[in-house]
Amino acid sequence: MIIANPIYDTVFKYMMSDSKVAKTFLSAIIGEKIVELDFASTEYTLKAGIEKSQIDRTLEQITVCRFDFAAKIETENGGYKTVIIELQKAKFATGIMRFRRYLGAMYQSAENTYDKNRVKARQIYCIYLLNYEIDLCDSPIIKVDYVASDLTTGKKLDKKNEFIESLNHKSWIIQVRQLKEKRRNELENLLSIFDQDNITDDKHILNIDERQFSEAYQHIIRKLREAYESKQVREEMQMEDDYINELLMKDEIIAEKDKSLAESKKTIEEKDKALLEQRKEIEELKRQLKNNK
Repeated sequence: MIIANPIYDTVFKYMMSDSKVAKTFLSAIIGEKIVELDFASTEYTLKAGIEKSQIDRTLEQITVCRFDFAAKIETENGGYKTVIIELQKAKFATGIMRFRRYLGAMYQSAENTYDKNRVKARQIYCIYLLNYEIDLCDSPIIKVDYVASDLTTGKKLDKKNEFIESLNHKSWIIQVRQLKEKRRNELENLLSIFDQDNITDDKHILNIDERQFSEAYQHIIRKLREAYESKQVREEMQMEDDYINELLMKDEIIAEKDKSLAESKKTIEEKDKALLEQRKEIEELKRQLKNNK
């Protein structure tokens, strides 16, 4: 089946705008059942027809697509908890500080509470979908979880605790480039929708075998097929390419200028060194002439 390439922000946003799809996708990643999901906000939206000057203000707007969700999750004891899920999809390995800024804003926001007095903090889950590798391992999915333990004995403390859960957060890091042929479980199989080995002659399009996906995920595949059939989505994918290519060209120009400046600096330093040697030689000649008088 032909689907739109979800590595593109506009396709991914189209996919996640469907509440059922978003609920299924996020539940699969965090391994918990989401029964309700509210789309809170997005940091970046690309629309066909927008003036380039309006969106090409910063590299951050182009390279990061951010979503915030308020999720109601069914717990093991039959109850419910509400969490904030922050999902950030980045193209380039630039600016860890901006991830920290987003996360800091999530911790500070009074909206991320679940009581009328706004003192009960929701847990925060972070999902990072990266189109680059963090050089930790070749696993496509890395889970980072807080572990509480007795410092003296090293004994792990398994009991749930509001203080711990409110001041620490779980993270999932998905390295898209490590997906490739890894299909060790249902989640890796689902995430194969991002596998760029399935790319066709048109990099906007992937060719996948929908029969490899369970019935539970077929609506995600259909949504990506729907994105492929949307003229607006196809136009926005091309816009993403145009903007990214221009940014890459700017980076190359800046890199060339930096290289040229470095070479000029080196040349100047070598000339200064040569002049200093000449001055030393002249001073030595003057000294010898003075001694010969």
